[in-house]
Amino acid sequence: MIASRNLETLYIRIRTDKFYYLKFILEAYDGLAILSSSGIHKEIVLLRYPEEQRKTLFALLSSIAKSLNPYNN
Repeated sequence: MIASRNLETLYIRIRTDKFYYLKFILEAYDGLAILSSSGIHKEIVLLRYPEEQRKTLFALLSSIAKSLNPYNN
């Protein structure tokens, strides 16, 4: 579980049909990040994560970026 203090914020654009895919992957990494939708634009999501998890989170996002890209069909 991630404490709500001192969390970094990252907004990313993903394919709307990949929201739950990303959510399930992040849940597998307990304490890595909290995913939520921005509410306004469905393709933009908000990730909140502890600063010490930045390297792991960015490595994970880099490895799955192609499948999340809203411009890939």
